[in-house]
Amino acid sequence: MLQTHEVGVRFRCRTDDGVELSGAHLERRDVRSADAVGGPSGPAFVIGHGFTHSTREPVTRAVLTAFSAHGGVLAADFRGHGQSGGRSSVGRDETFDLDAVVRQARGLGYGPVCVVGFSMGAAVALRHAAIGSSPGDSVVSVSSPSRWYVRESAPMRRLQWLLENPARRPIGRALGVRLGEPWFDLPISPIEAAAKIIGPLLLVQGTADRYFTAAHARLLRTATGGSAELWVEPGMGHGESATTPALVERIADWARGADLGD
Repeated sequence: MLQTHEVGVRFRCRTDDGVELSGAHLERRDVRSADAVGGPSGPAFVIGHGFTHSTREPVTRAVLTAFSAHGGVLAADFRGHGQSGGRSSVGRDETFDLDAVVRQARGLGYGPVCVVGFSMGAAVALRHAAIGSSPGDSVVSVSSPSRWYVRESAPMRRLQWLLENPARRPIGRALGVRLGEPWFDLPISPIEAAAKIIGPLLLVQGTADRYFTAAHARLLRTATGGSAELWVEPGMGHGESATTPALVERIADWARGADLGD
């Protein structure tokens, strides 16, 4: 099991479209003593959480802590989540959020930067790598859909019911998320974004994911012309909740191989 701890130093930053975000910053730590080492320099991981999660959720905190053994870590509550302002657009405008956090990381002196997204955050990470104004140097997508309006699984049918329900906002608040208006124009999809990504890309999908089958990850890889690396993880479930210390270590090793450095 990943270990949960109170997450590092809180920070606030503002997106290009004017949303104030609340985030957490962890300096790289010595795994033997849990002390920070080296200050804000060297590689960093910018983490994008899943829908209804936040940086104070235990599973997200655990992921942040695990990555901090391998570099600096920054993550913000996506808009409409946790302590951040604004309303969730469920993956459309959250690219602005990742732009702001990547700029925060670089402003602190970190580099290179690897963006790691989970579930909704994975779709956002793909879109951010393709159309963001401040992309990372590499991107990891864990448990991403390949397209919008997925209804092939029971959890996604429930999510689509929520998003299409006239009472979506009060129901969303009960789930811990402040929802914005429905989409009027269809944003670029994850699979369209994947086709535009030039830098190193890792796709991770579990065979026991109740939301999205491994076919989504395979479609995403095909969209890259086969340039993305694909890991289909036997028995793995969905997103942060299914992320183990061993998987975090393997992702960090991949990132170092993608020229993140030590």
